[in-house]
Amino acid sequence: MSDTHDHTPAHHHDDGHEHGHGGHGHSHAPANFNRAFAIGIALNIIFVAIEAFYGWRINSLALLADAGHNLSDVAGLVLAWAGALAVKVQPNARHTYGWKRATILAAFANALLLLLAMGGLTWEAIGRLMSSDVSLQEQGVTIMAVAGVGIVINTATALLFMRGGDDLNIRGAFLHMAADALVSAGVVVAGALTLWMGWVWLDPVVSLLIAAVILWGTWGLFKQSLHLLFDGVPDSVDTLAVRKLLLGLPGVTDVHDLHVWAMGTSQIALTAHLVTDATDTGALLHEAEEELHEHFEIRHVTLQLETPAYAQICGLRPGLGCSK
Repeated sequence: MSDTHDHTPAHHHDDGHEHGHGGHGHSHAPANFNRAFAIGIALNIIFVAIEAFYGWRINSLALLADAGHNLSDVAGLVLAWAGALAVKVQPNARHTYGWKRATILAAFANALLLLLAMGGLTWEAIGRLMSSDVSLQEQGVTIMAVAGVGIVINTATALLFMRGGDDLNIRGAFLHMAADALVSAGVVVAGALTLWMGWVWLDPVVSLLIAAVILWGTWGLFKQSLHLLFDGVPDSVDTLAVRKLLLGLPGVTDVHDLHVWAMGTSQIALTAHLVTDATDTGALLHEAEEELHEHFEIRHVTLQLETPAYAQICGLRPGLGCSK
């Protein structure tokens, strides 16, 4: 932004970590949960390998689908850990925002791969339902044993994050792993019924149900990450409400060039031009930053203050980079 014209110089403020505004965001996670993340990821990688091997060996789509589900858990834990650690990567002259957006890109890649994998499993399960394969009836015990291991591992991983309920990132990891323990329990039930009742159709049906659960959750992640990759406004922010808040500040007569985007999965940025005749610009900027932080969790704020005279010139000359 140019500050050579007749307007108040631009002001930048980022209180995401240096300023004490309470326990928001993810900056507290690394100190307390590094070990939990490492153990949880290791346990789930081991279980994915076990489940995928036995699913392939006995040709069980239910186990393969659940292995895909647990692979998504590994990716989810890695992303959560990356989100907690990304705030420690300092910006430099080449990357002035740091590497925060890497978490959005990773979420998008994770969602895309999962959608493709579950689509393939769904196609295979439908084909299996139309066949008369009865070989799985003898494999019910294996299905139950492997999925039972999943219940133990997912429950143990969830317990690692139980004490992090105050942090939304950690709480999300806990709820995800707790839900996965229930999914593994569903696979155990399918194995039991296949063994005792001879319902060989239940294996592909369970795989379809697991795939549906994953697709339901992954589609939302895919849409949100794609939206953020293209600098979309985060779901937690209502731009009309932001504009109304800024217009309500003392001395502000107009707001234009308002932009809101996600710098990463845990930090929101805002830039705007405020037209004002206020004399105490320091107080105005401070109030704007405090209100945006309190109501929208926007921590990275850049505001350009303009006099009414400059705003009029700006409006007549769009080439200056001032647009409504």
